[in-house]
Amino acid sequence: MTVYEHGEIRIELDDKGYLAHPAEWTREIATVLARAEKIPELTADHWTAIDFLRAYQAQHGVAPMIRVLCKETGFSLKRIYELFPQGPTKGACKIAGLPRPDSCV
Repeated sequence: MTVYEHGEIRIELDDKGYLAHPAEWTREIATVLARAEKIPELTADHWTAIDFLRAYQAQHGVAPMIRVLCKETGFSLKRIYELFPQGPTKGACKIAGLPRPDSCV
């Protein structure tokens, strides 16, 4: 486990950089994780993707496949990579506080 600190926020991360305790996720933590991923600001489009990922995970117990993410958010794959340069798994899921997906998102 790694501990990441930013200001008053202290986050435990697993060996891949995902939240060790996903239930502790907050929007403020998402902002800190985004900065760590070189995303200086989370825009409305970022939040659309993050909110969808979190809702899907809560309902289905897994992260959605990338085609579902694109279809439901209305974003192209290109747009997802513009928003999350590390990609949907390493970027979007990590910032959304989801566990590391076993398969492609």
